[in-house]
Amino acid sequence: MIENRPGLDFLAHLVLILGVAIVALPVWIAFVASTHPPSAFVSGTIPMLPGPDLITNYSRMLGSGVSSSGTPPVSTMMMNSLIMALMIAIGKIAISMTSAFAIVYFRFPFRNLAFWCIFITMMLPVEVRIVPTFKVVADLGMLNSYWGLSVPLIASATATFLFRQVFLTIPDELTEAARIDGAGPMKFFRDILLPLSRTNMAALFVILFIYGWNQYLWPLLVTTSSDYYTIVAGIKRLADAVDGVPQWHLVMATAMLAMLPPVAVVIGMQRLFVKGLVDTEK
Repeated sequence: MIENRPGLDFLAHLVLILGVAIVALPVWIAFVASTHPPSAFVSGTIPMLPGPDLITNYSRMLGSGVSSSGTPPVSTMMMNSLIMALMIAIGKIAISMTSAFAIVYFRFPFRNLAFWCIFITMMLPVEVRIVPTFKVVADLGMLNSYWGLSVPLIASATATFLFRQVFLTIPDELTEAARIDGAGPMKFFRDILLPLSRTNMAALFVILFIYGWNQYLWPLLVTTSSDYYTIVAGIKRLADAVDGVPQWHLVMATAMLAMLPPVAVVIGMQRLFVKGLVDTEK
């Protein structure tokens, strides 16, 4: 029985509205700051209403960037971040699915040991192994390249564990039926496992895309050419003004533009993302 309590409904909506306001207020302040000229920040007060320079600030950052900070146009940095995030997300999903497929469906010596060796690498993020990883990337000549930005971040023990758990829930009768029909391992993988894992792949893609898009330390380390700067590292370079005051209106405009692709991915894949996290039926 569901009780009708208007007071609790009002309290629940009030808490939700307050939560949205707390989250949205910094975004609104960043947007307002990106529409004002630099003189609006001289007084030390933050304006709360949009200003007249929205088109000017955004077109400048998209078209020419800020040469004094050594940052290229935002469109170039966003393209670099997009390529890096897509390579990381797609590469992680592809490698994790095939490794989980091998661990679950193939019987080979030390199979469980191989899985636990992969799983233990979760305790070694890129920040811990950053010096030897940089040495390997430098020796392979992959500095200032999309491969150098993406390949060291592609392997994922978390994604392998997720797909392993998904494959373990698939009934053995389905595997036997595919074998009786003459389906080989790769045909079974392509025609049965991939369609059944579609929602899980979508949920993981959203998480990994945002993970790749928000990378800061590794791109900052392996890129010295402005042609390969990513958007997050670009924001940091804009804020670190060496010979002057940071142009906060341009920094905020860049930050607003940097939020658009992750938000678009989350909104566009929201239904599959939620279904992939909560749906357990196969």
